[in-house]
Amino acid sequence: MADVKKEIKFSTARSSGKGGQNVNKVETMVIGYWHVDSSIILSENEKNIITEKLSNKINNEGFLFVKSHLYRTQLANKEDVIEKMNTLIKKALVIPKKRKPTKPTKASKESRLLNKKISSTKKIDRKKIIPNE
Repeated sequence: MADVKKEIKFSTARSSGKGGQNVNKVETMVIGYWHVDSSIILSENEKNIITEKLSNKINNEGFLFVKSHLYRTQLANKEDVIEKMNTLIKKALVIPKKRKPTKPTKASKESRLLNKKISSTKKIDRKKIIPNE
């Protein structure tokens, strides 16, 4: 998996959160835009998988948006955006393993039947005893 750092476009905005007066003066929040369809790093199949799995994070123009305002510096937030974007893409490209259906073992079948017998005898023992029968 290649790093998409070279294809990300960044913009900044004033951040909310900790920083005091610094928040009001400096644009520390970083928003990263990455156009999925125009990427030269990924194949067409990978692009289709990403657009399908990350459809809620991709806008109408085909840009994947990630923002960060966790840190007090623009540079740290920029690195955080790159890291978030790469992890999102890596997770989207992981193909889950297919489930192999299994059958219950002989021992588990026998224990289930034994438990059924025990519970049924408990219920039979709870009945009233009629003396003439």
